[in-house]
Amino acid sequence: QVQLVESGGGVVQAGGSLRLSCKAARMTFSIDAGGWYRQAPGKQRELVAFINSRGSTNYAESVKGRFTISRDNAKNTVYLQMNSLQPEDTAVYYCYATGNGGYWGQGTQVTVSS
Repeated sequence: QVQLVESGGGVVQAGGSLRLSCKAARMTFSIDAGGWYRQAPGKQRELVAFINSRGSTNYAESVKGRFTISRDNAKNTVYLQMNSLQPEDTAVYYCYATGNGGYWGQGTQVTVSS
């Protein structure tokens, strides 16, 4: 079992920024591709951003130009830089990573106040 440790969530005012981190706790697991999903109350979990092993990225239309996904292979970590946050970005954010299997993080709450 691989544990993905997320950090960086919190409460921020509209227009603010947060940076989420997702680190694989087991160094024998190398992240091949990684992504961030989010789930707001009463809504389905949705893809926010994804980065593959070559560094190619894709984003949900709603976050394009505001969010940036990146990775540090040496630290076995995937990041999500979130700028210009809006109240509709409020959700629990989940990290997902593939390598030898696919794994989810425990989720981190992001709350954007108006």
